[in-house]
Amino acid sequence: MNNAVGLKPFKDFLNLLFPDCCYGCQGVLLENEHKICTACRANLPFTNFHKLNPQDNDVTKKFFGKIPILYGLAFLKFSKSGKVQRILHQIKYHNQPELAQMLGNWYGYELKEHQINTFDYILPVPLHPSKLKIRGYNQSDYFAQGLSEQMQVPWANDILLRNTATSTQTKKSRLERWKNVENVFAIKEPEKIAQKSILLVDDVVTTGSTLEACARVLLEAQAQSISVASIALA
Repeated sequence: MNNAVGLKPFKDFLNLLFPDCCYGCQGVLLENEHKICTACRANLPFTNFHKLNPQDNDVTKKFFGKIPILYGLAFLKFSKSGKVQRILHQIKYHNQPELAQMLGNWYGYELKEHQINTFDYILPVPLHPSKLKIRGYNQSDYFAQGLSEQMQVPWANDILLRNTATSTQTKKSRLERWKNVENVFAIKEPEKIAQKSILLVDDVVTTGSTLEACARVLLEAQAQSISVASIALA
């Protein structure tokens, strides 16, 4: 007997007892659905900034008067207790980095369809090695990989570095957030960045302080342009 055939009844029994559920609505996934159900995928709160004006929107406005941003991009709109918050919590706190990569694939396909893929590098906002060791993964890195796969733009997680561990940004004011991340990032091999177009990636844009701090060191390394993208905009 084929082993796969023999195991199918057992797998069906396990699925009956412990069904895979959608991370958006908690409903049971159908056999051909993966992590997020078809209904949720169709009805997530998309920003559609890439279809409207990627150079003038609620992401780019966070950086006006601070640093020049070519494109400001965010896949989803964050709302407290909503589907996007549940999805982000699964990614960040429940060991689901592949979910971030899947979202990156979805968004990367959309960006490429709208010709927003003329970047030299996709760089994730880095975690400090101590935090990376505890969590085991960087969710922004997985999102960046998903974008890279669809957009056919190289990603690198060893160019932009975080040299100082910082406390969580949650519940900090705009000024406190900036002070928390000021001077904590550095560039390894700046020559790789010089005159390059960079897409800088984070999981959530709130005040933009972390992205601003990263962008500053990239510009100091003579990056030609900086764009930012995130899974969600808060």
